[in-house]
Amino acid sequence: MTHDGMLLFDLDPHWRHGRRIATHLEIPVSPHEERRFEDGEMKVRPLISVRDRDVFVVQSLLGDAHDSVHDKLWRLLLFIGALKDSSARRVTVVAPYLAYSRKDRRTKSRDPVATRQLAILFEAAGVDRVVTMDVHNQAAFENAFRCRTEHLLARPLFADHVKATAGNDPIALVSPDVGGMKRVEQLHETLEHSLARPVGLAFMEKTRSAGVVGGGQLVGNVAGCRVLILDDLIATGTTMLRAAEACRTAGALSVVAMATHGVFAPGAVEMLQSPAFDSVVVTDTVPPWRLEGDIAVRRLTVLDTTPLFAEAIARMHAGGSLSDLL
Repeated sequence: MTHDGMLLFDLDPHWRHGRRIATHLEIPVSPHEERRFEDGEMKVRPLISVRDRDVFVVQSLLGDAHDSVHDKLWRLLLFIGALKDSSARRVTVVAPYLAYSRKDRRTKSRDPVATRQLAILFEAAGVDRVVTMDVHNQAAFENAFRCRTEHLLARPLFADHVKATAGNDPIALVSPDVGGMKRVEQLHETLEHSLARPVGLAFMEKTRSAGVVGGGQLVGNVAGCRVLILDDLIATGTTMLRAAEACRTAGALSVVAMATHGVFAPGAVEMLQSPAFDSVVVTDTVPPWRLEGDIAVRRLTVLDTTPLFAEAIARMHAGGSLSDLL
């Protein structure tokens, strides 16, 4: 497949997600310059002509040891503006992890709808399309943006991993809350087809207010099963841990936590070290920079999303369909 007219920029020099995508596409990463000034301001610009080019900019929007989420967001907005001012034909933001996608509705009086505010910023900068993976609420994400959006799924990566490791034990998929049941049901359908055998379903009853999680009733049968708890992300891991402990009490043979985004906020180490889990599976959309020592090596299985993003980018550039990736 030819990629004439395509440019790909990687704004994150530490995680190198964009560079790995470029390797799959067999194209070079385009050069850019970033300067920091004494007062904290920054400048970022492409170092080659982007006139009439189809430009893809890779930047996962989550704070890390080097930059806050707001530094990354502002860098991205500045760079989009520079590309549009330099007559790029089309600018696509590839954000494997998209900041503020969890705050997609008002849960308290006078709450901001942060997903919509993020969309306004992107649209004002001139973004033509936004590509991300497994946001918290796909419908809210799509409704927030007026530009084109593409929502890739990690589901096939999890399905392949389960198929390779499942063995012959009965399997049960568990959602750690009612809101995640649709995500679990979709993987359930995929697994039953690929494994050619029944897969159980269960969910946890959960409430959350002001950051405090309540509830804890497991609905469904997991006794004697290899349990897979699926969520879109792991932050502190409290939700996953409650679900795992309930499944163990209910007679699960083993428990595996699976989430697309391993955010691993402060407090997540307790979850990762808990004997309630046999393993924890995440994708590479977020670097596990908060995990010290060898805990990431010992406890994490990280699935590579870069071939999937590369395939999506190649199809978008060629004007092809992404229907089987969404």
